[in-house]
Amino acid sequence: MLKPDIIEALQRLVGTANVLTEPEETLVYECDGLTMFKATPEVVVFPTSTPLVAEVVCLANHAQIPFVARGGGTGLSGGALAVEGGMMIALTKLNRILEIDLDNQRAIVQPGVVNLWITQAVSPQGYYYAPDPSSQQACTIGGNVAENSGGPHTLKYGVTTNHVLGLEVVLPDGHIIDTGGPAEDYPGYDLTGTLVGSEGTLGIVTKIIVRLMRKTEAVKTLMAVFESMDDASNTVSDVIGQGIVPAAIEMMDQLALQAVEAYIHAGYPTDAGGVLLIELDGLRDGMEEIAAQIANIARQHHAREVRVARDDRERELLWLGRKRAFGAMGRISPSYYVQDGVIPRTRLPEVLRHIRDISARYGIRIANVFHAGDGNLHPLLLFDERDPDQRERVLQASEEILRVCAAVGGSLSGEHGIGIEKREDMPLVFTELDLAAMQKVRAVFNPQNLCNPGKVFPTPGRCVELGPPVTEKVINGVRIERF
Repeated sequence: MLKPDIIEALQRLVGTANVLTEPEETLVYECDGLTMFKATPEVVVFPTSTPLVAEVVCLANHAQIPFVARGGGTGLSGGALAVEGGMMIALTKLNRILEIDLDNQRAIVQPGVVNLWITQAVSPQGYYYAPDPSSQQACTIGGNVAENSGGPHTLKYGVTTNHVLGLEVVLPDGHIIDTGGPAEDYPGYDLTGTLVGSEGTLGIVTKIIVRLMRKTEAVKTLMAVFESMDDASNTVSDVIGQGIVPAAIEMMDQLALQAVEAYIHAGYPTDAGGVLLIELDGLRDGMEEIAAQIANIARQHHAREVRVARDDRERELLWLGRKRAFGAMGRISPSYYVQDGVIPRTRLPEVLRHIRDISARYGIRIANVFHAGDGNLHPLLLFDERDPDQRERVLQASEEILRVCAAVGGSLSGEHGIGIEKREDMPLVFTELDLAAMQKVRAVFNPQNLCNPGKVFPTPGRCVELGPPVTEKVINGVRIERF
């Protein structure tokens, strides 16, 4: 329980209206988009400037209070939960686009800016912000930076780190630093790259310099319909294998198609085994030929239909169905649990068969909606969260899916992060020495482990010791040790 003098100090800093302490107020912040895990903060603070964020962090340090930053709350790994109580620093009032520099294709934004707002601000001038998570209408840039978010267009344009040039960060001790900047490259360590994807464990981002992209001359969206997910999966590998890199390749299975079509009415075939949504962008010249090449590859893999969106409205409707797929699950299930494993594209048919087997063994329906182009799976496990037995079976099935992803040479997360959800699974893909090295980096930035504690690592708050070096040599009089 926080002492009254701490609450009073926070109120003096940011104003009484920007400090929430009543249980009915803080309960709103007990979870993010992953509702399976809950932890309620003791206080929620809304600073309105970078200096105020720093002051709040300094106060937390002085009183040894754990703190966690939160943006839109759309995260899906429990990354913004106050697992040790303490203080939640909500950044939603730092929500301004500070500068737009179209000549240099840059923008400077605060962390509470919603992803889609950037594109809306620059779209009339022919520009956009490329990373496009499915939650882009609600997720904030600060959270995107923390989790290194992706989206359907990751295949061609990369994830958040590929579009962040610099950061302003409040370190866990309250100091403010700048990393990177508006230029393309800076000397020294790539601290921007280190901070992007660090899940809020190394500091609180308060300003972001993002890269803007010029809209392409032409866009073409195709929908390829298959009787089986195996055929759809093999098409993905073949398209990429022939040197074609679409802007996006998304896949949905029959269960997902049925839910989405009942909700959006986008024209998805509900009797198909699977559908690929493939988007091309770039120069108009040659695009028809590439689209025809992709259609031929799909037909070689037994596609029963390849449809091209006739106009922008049809294209936008197809994408609306994909973007709203998670929400559509509410039509067929009271709850869903989404996973976020990554696998090599060539292993898609094998892994999807494993997921079907897991679904049957645990008696849990699983809908598949995912970024097929880069092998980022999003199996949606459908259940009733009110039923403890179903809840336990879902957690076990989810764990098996992650183990399958790791076993085929994949990873635990493509964009949702580790948070608290997958921290115990980190040894599936990292050795003790790997984890120890990462924890040493965290300790440099966050030595007291007050900043977002209990996340990412399987033994929260405790470093794995590297042990003594096993070899050493001397170069120019300097001893070099290796572990």
